[in-house]
Amino acid sequence: MSALEPARYHAAVDATWPAAELLTRAGWVLRRGAGGGQRVSAASAGTPGATPGIAAAAAAMARWGQKPLFRVDASEPALDAALEGAGFRVHDPVLVFAAPVAALTDPADETARVIRVSTPLALVEEIWAAGGIGPGRLAVMARAAGPKIVLMARLGDRPAGVAFVACDREVAMLHAVEVLTHHRRGGAGRMLLSGAANWAAEQGAQTLALAVTAANAPAVALYRAAGMAETGRYHYRAGP
Repeated sequence: MSALEPARYHAAVDATWPAAELLTRAGWVLRRGAGGGQRVSAASAGTPGATPGIAAAAAAMARWGQKPLFRVDASEPALDAALEGAGFRVHDPVLVFAAPVAALTDPADETARVIRVSTPLALVEEIWAAGGIGPGRLAVMARAAGPKIVLMARLGDRPAGVAFVACDREVAMLHAVEVLTHHRRGGAGRMLLSGAANWAAEQGAQTLALAVTAANAPAVALYRAAGMAETGRYHYRAGP
């Protein structure tokens, strides 16, 4: 299994990168982000292809103190048109990549290059902070209830990058990949990808998936070069 249907991918995200609160109301799935970023703050249609009332979702988000934000898959043109007509602008187009775990594993000994961090570590948090991943997103990782691990890659015996990976049954999701600026293009990203696949294989996962903004050309190139296939697209629409 290398391709993921949008519904399966989003279900895996909700499990491995969970919102502080998730409600189903008025045809919407509503997420309270609590500072955890767009992925845990955006509303989405509860039924694929449906176009529920936008005002109800916007009002619910306002009660949480959140600006109206909607997630729209490429397979939802009617919802996209409705939001466009209501004045919501496209924001951050996202690409979803997936590959069989077995195709990404590295049989070489990863112990010295990719360290598994199971308890909070200040150095890991510092690397994430350098990339804008702060307390709100750390809280998201802490909420994930299933199997999960933090990975730290090393280059030349120095920490170079970190990532978070968690499983939802047969799907492992890679999140919060951050490589220090002076170590980019040095192989740390590929090491983290292989390290995530090695760990996912041990959990029995069959597919490793992730999302990346389309504007992040170096990351997109890395995932394509690693053999991951684009399996979906979505974007956000932000309120006027």
